[in-house]
Formats: sequence, structure tokens, C-alpha cells
Amino acid sequence: MTTGRTYLAIPGPSVSPERVLNAMHRSAPNIYEGEIVDMTRALIPDLRRVAQTSQHVAIYIANGHGAWEAANCNMFARGDRALLVATGRFGHGWAEGLARQGVSVEIIDFGKASPADPQRIADALRADTTHQIKAVLVTHVDTASSARNDLPAIRAAIDSTGHPALLAVDAIASLACDELRMDDWGIDVVVGASQKGLMLPPGLGFVWFSDKALELSRRADLVTPYWDWKPRGTGTEFWQYFGGTAPTHHLYGLREALTMILDEEGLEAVWARHQRLASAVWAAFDAWGAGSAIALNMANPTDRGHSVTAATIPHGGAGALRRWLEAEAGVTLGIGLGMAAPSEPAYQDFLRVGHMGHVNAHMTLGVLASMEAGLQALGITHGPGAVEAAARAIASPT
Repeated sequence: MTTGRTYLAIPGPSVSPERVLNAMHRSAPNIYEGEIVDMTRALIPDLRRVAQTSQHVAIYIANGHGAWEAANCNMFARGDRALLVATGRFGHGWAEGLARQGVSVEIIDFGKASPADPQRIADALRADTTHQIKAVLVTHVDTASSARNDLPAIRAAIDSTGHPALLAVDAIASLACDELRMDDWGIDVVVGASQKGLMLPPGLGFVWFSDKALELSRRADLVTPYWDWKPRGTGTEFWQYFGGTAPTHHLYGLREALTMILDEEGLEAVWARHQRLASAVWAAFDAWGAGSAIALNMANPTDRGHSVTAATIPHGGAGALRRWLEAEAGVTLGIGLGMAAPSEPAYQDFLRVGHMGHVNAHMTLGVLASMEAGLQALGITHGPGAVEAAARAIASPT
């Protein structure tokens, strides 16, 4: 049953549209003048649009971890303090990178199935009476837990204390999937990457940064020539955008992807599509969970991201279903990253369904119907009517 096109339903890398791949499938251009230079300069305003900002953006040849490191280098000096808000594995991953770079990290850990409480963030900042904390770091949607944090509420909590710390946001799993408004929400730094909502292969990292963040970066002694965002975000020469040779083919793909997102579908329509597809996945899991132990990781729908769904099927059911789907149906689901150590039996109790980027109704419904077949084939106890519930969510959005 795997003959035909396989489907990667993991939370990144996401499906790249044929248009994007075709735009990349070309000979290398002249990188000193002409088409690629002009096209890249026109990309910058559109990169600002996708993050909803009028401020600066830096492009890196890197994945999301590289974009983390770029942001860290520019925000901090050795010995600085950071307040890291963790709502899943990727919050802790960001903290680990900071610590290895010499930044003192205070972690507020909200566990693996809860969003951040803005009041606890405010309390930590009020305790920092000498303003040693230079930035509050928050993952918008944690790709492991699927927790989504309320960024406007966190910004309001920071403002209520009068603390000057930057607000830095990892939007790798939310950019072009969930509503994100950098300027309106008072965000100083946004970290993103190409391989999720932007629908490209891995290879580009992005950091958007405010004038306030730019000014703070002038004292950052962690920054090295390659990671320095100042020439990338404020330079005037083409080569300064990239610290060297441009990622030419990714840029052609990015041009096509941004045209599809911003000019054809429209960013708000993209957000609405992701919300609708997410609701279909949640409806299916709610039906499967009736009378069984199958459950979504985030209990409250308002706390869930719209790009990825994390769930549990106990007693090794999640691992068994993932293996069956890949071997028998040509569908690959995501592992339960960070929910348990790979050596622990509980590791096989979690999975994730990616529904980000270039995804539509038949792709999502196809995954859910294949999962239903797998549950039946494996004899895993589950409630009835999941595919029908998902179809209703698609047909009658509320």
C-alpha cells in the first residue's frame, strides 16, 4: 500500500511546493550583479511583511539552531543573564545553546503540557532589581509539545514591571502558520527558519530585530563576523546580506514561497487555513480519545499551535502506529520528541502530526484516514467517528 507518493507529516521539514522546487532547479546565477541582486533586495520588504514588522531582518545560511545562535551572539555579552521561558523541549534547547555560549540562563519551566504564565515572568523580572537580565526568551509554538504561548500577554507582563529586557521569540514553528505580529506585539527579536511555514528545504535561518535590539547588540562581545546581524540587516552591499557567497538557489525558492504566501493566498488566509486544518486534527483525536487513553498533549485548544499536534497513545501505541503507517501506508509521523528519553518505554507513547506550510484538506484528511486504518489494523482501542469529525471541521469551520 506504499506504492505512490509518500507523505512526510512531520513538523518540519514540511512539504515544499513544486513551484518552489522548480524555482530552485536552475543554473547558478551571477552573484555580483543583475537578477539575483535585484531580486534579493526586493525580498527584504516581503520578509518584513511575513513577520509583520517594519524593522530589520538578517538572513543566514543555517537551520533554526543556527538562527538561535545568531540571535544569542547579537543580544548578549559574556556573563549576561537571560530569562528563558520553557514550554517544551525546544525552550530547553535554546537555553542549552545560551549556556554553552557563556550566558547565565534562568529557566522558568512550565513543563511539557502547559503554556507560560505571564505573571511568573513578571515576578522574575521584578526580582531583578539591577536589570541584569538582558532578554526574555520565549518559544511561540514549541515543536515538541505543541504548546503556544500568548505573546501579547507576555509583552504586557514585561511592560508592567518597567524592566528594559528585550522580548525575543522563537517563531520557527509558528512563522507563516500562526498569527504573529512582531511590531504590534512589541517583540524585539524573532527567530525563524525556512523549512516549516515558509515551505522551503532546510538551509535558511532568519532573525528579525528591532532598533532597541540593534542598539543593545553594539555591546555584545559574543558576536563574531559571520553571525553579526548589523551588516546583514543594515548593510548596503549585496554580499553583506550573507557574510559571503549568497544561498542563491534557496533565494529563488524563497521568492516563490513568499509570492504564494503574501500575494496569492494572503498571510491572514494562511493563518486561517492552518487553524482550520489544526481543528480537523484535534477533532479526530477527540473522537479517538472517547472511551480510550488516546489524548492530545495540550488539553486547552487555545494553548495549541496550529502547525503541529502532539498526542499520546499509551502502551507503545504511538510508536507502533508510526511504524505501521510508514511501512504500510506511506505516511511518516513525527516522533514524540522530548516527551521521554529514547531508551525509556514511554518514548513509544508519543507522536506528532505536522500540518504546516504547503498543506490542504485532502492531505490532512488523508493522514487522519490512514491513522484510522492503522489503529484498526493494530487493534489499538479508540473511539469511533474520527474521520467524520475531521471532515465536519473542514466543512463547517467555526
